[in-house]
Amino acid sequence: MLKQYVLPDGTLDGQRIWKKETLYTGMNGRHVERFYVSPDQSYIFKPLTNDGQAGKERWVYEHLLPSFPPLYPKLLSKSDSLDPDTSWMIFEDLGTIRHVYDNELALSIIPHMVWWHRQPTEGLRQVPLKGPKPPIQDIAANLRARQAEAEAALLSLGVPQLTVRSLFDLLERLPFTEADVLCHGDLHLGNYTRVHGRLIVLDWEHAHLNSRLWDLYHLIDMSHPLFPKRMTSRGRSRLLEAYIDQALQSGAVLHPHNFKREYYLFAAVFSIWMLLLIHSDLEQGHSVWPEEALRTQLRETMDSLTQCADELFYNNNYENKVVQ
Repeated sequence: MLKQYVLPDGTLDGQRIWKKETLYTGMNGRHVERFYVSPDQSYIFKPLTNDGQAGKERWVYEHLLPSFPPLYPKLLSKSDSLDPDTSWMIFEDLGTIRHVYDNELALSIIPHMVWWHRQPTEGLRQVPLKGPKPPIQDIAANLRARQAEAEAALLSLGVPQLTVRSLFDLLERLPFTEADVLCHGDLHLGNYTRVHGRLIVLDWEHAHLNSRLWDLYHLIDMSHPLFPKRMTSRGRSRLLEAYIDQALQSGAVLHPHNFKREYYLFAAVFSIWMLLLIHSDLEQGHSVWPEEALRTQLRETMDSLTQCADELFYNNNYENKVVQ
């Protein structure tokens, strides 16, 4: 029984395990750890790492993932208590995981993403699942309310004034699609990998109902200070085309041209919001992330913004003309 290795206070019992090592530290300061019960037998110990997600990952493992293909680490044991301070889960150890961006790996996720986007959602609407960030409609409303501040910050970061004005003009005229699908919720580079040929998608505690574009943005354009990547226009286009093809084959009703246009606007708006957050963290100097990692994230987010804005206004004629 794996429970024997955990103390009543929700921490590993150092007297019973052979050794342990910290894999990462959550937003609340608790550590996800690999622990060994012998030199050749190890497991992953995960306490609650985000106080706002208490009980969510356990619920997803119990009610959603059993019907999924084996894309996720197996849950082997869990605490009897749901108390956020003492609850925990133990997962299979997949070994050393590398999170290096590869477009082919990202492409291999697309068919699975389309599959989980097709899953029934009727029974989920009463469940308090939520993502790690506000929905895009709230992000857009926040940016509109802070337009002068946002424009000044973007101009200071080198975004052309015409691009900034055009994006805010389009944001006023083009609403985002409201349709909800089941989303992973936090599919950045640090939450998927391939281990011994097996595709693995990690950290399902942020699963919730949202737009298809939410998962796509996180897979394609979401930056993370600990997992740098370089997205290109060609790579983005391949991923969008793959999603559209798979979704149409699965019976989804969407217009490829409009879908791409909405994605580019979604990504540009989300990237503006992210830029403001990163810029604020750098100015305040109190972030949990190292400064150089934040600066790398800032550059990546800028690249995403400018590339998606170029697709909207200059490359593919999604808009007849930019604002003059």
